Amino acid sequence: MSGYVGVLVSDPWLQSQFTQVELRGLKSKFLSARRESGHVTLEDLPSVMGKIKALSELLTESEISTILGETYPDTSQAIDFETFLREYLNLQARANAKLGGAKHSSAFLKSSTTTLLHRIDESEKASYVAHINSYLGEDKFLKNYLPLDPATDDLFNLAKDGVLIKLINVAVPGTIDERTINTKRVLNPWERNENHTLCLNSAKAIGCTVVNIGTQDLVEGRPHLVFGLISQIIKIQLLADINLKQTPQLVELVDDSKEVEELLNLAPEKVLLRWMNFHLKKAGYKKTITNFSSDVKDGEAYAYLLNVLAPEYCNPATLNTKDPTERAKLILEHAEKMDCKRFLTPKDIVEGSPNLNLAFVAHIFHHRNGLSTDTNMSFAEMIPDDIQVSREERAFRLWINSLGIESFVNNLFEDLRNGWILLEVL
Repeated sequence: MSGYVGVLVSDPWLQSQFTQVELRGLKSKFLSARRESGHVTLEDLPSVMGKIKALSELLTESEISTILGETYPDTSQAIDFETFLREYLNLQARANAKLGGAKHSSAFLKSSTTTLLHRIDESEKASYVAHINSYLGEDKFLKNYLPLDPATDDLFNLAKDGVLIKLINVAVPGTIDERTINTKRVLNPWERNENHTLCLNSAKAIGCTVVNIGTQDLVEGRPHLVFGLISQIIKIQLLADINLKQTPQLVELVDDSKEVEELLNLAPEKVLLRWMNFHLKKAGYKKTITNFSSDVKDGEAYAYLLNVLAPEYCNPATLNTKDPTERAKLILEHAEKMDCKRFLTPKDIVEGSPNLNLAFVAHIFHHRNGLSTDTNMSFAEMIPDDIQVSREERAFRLWINSLGIESFVNNLFEDLRNGWILLEVL
């Protein structure tokens, strides 16, 4: 029995820029452009590249032709598949430049796995390493892997034997029957592949987007793909309880049954923002927080939030200081006194890292949400279970979100009403 190899190119760096899904798609495009002679020439590329969605949305065939002409004046020149891939990357870079470098935010739950941007944020990497060391440090199977060192590639090597499965069970307990995991010290290629297949299927089942990643990518420990998958799993864990069903005290954020239904349909990030603004309003903060990046980078919102949640640790210097970095340091000291895990640095707050700030606020929520424990639950109680979240609704919602379409489904019944998402699925 031979193992799956996939599409290979001779240049290791070039190979590392693509997933196997992308390589197979591009190989198909390349072969479709072959002439009767069996060759592909440069003059064939504009029409082929112009049909690739990642390029066609930003570059016309004429622009593609002009860009290719800058490097290859002779358009009748025959090219091989590796040259095709290099020009594809070049065109992607030009398309990204035309876009103005926008959309570099990593939409934690829908982390992109395209080749347009392969930058690993070292602060996020260190945060994920700390998270894994904290939650999986006592796991017997992982004692040979942990603790991970954020200064090395330990995080990506962790994926090679399929042990990310363990992280999925931390995010959503009971997703995987751990008796099905191959846990021998040394795994053969087939056992490793079984772990990877189980990992990807389970990640998809809890709502991760895995359309551009295959088992071969995990075997190779592709950094940008492993990083994107881990970030999604951790976010799902952090936001799992931020809903009205798991935390009924959130009903305190609304005034009537109509608003309760609206709260049920909000994404966890939106609920977290609403919770944050609820406490900031009580604390006398005048602004409304709409994101976990630019709106919190000066640290003032955090200072007000922590003062209202844990006034016993309040330090007047936090708001009095004019230096954002110094304020961020005081904020993290305040959070540590509340027993919140420190997975970000003052620099991450000041620079407005959306993923790490979201994780920070989620940790604060879990440790001290400041909501009344004796809140009147009548609004939540009068909503039937089948409307709150049925097993079938959750299964279909997670399946749709795992397909990697542009839209994100928070509530199956509400979000599918206009039919647009169904068209995207088709």
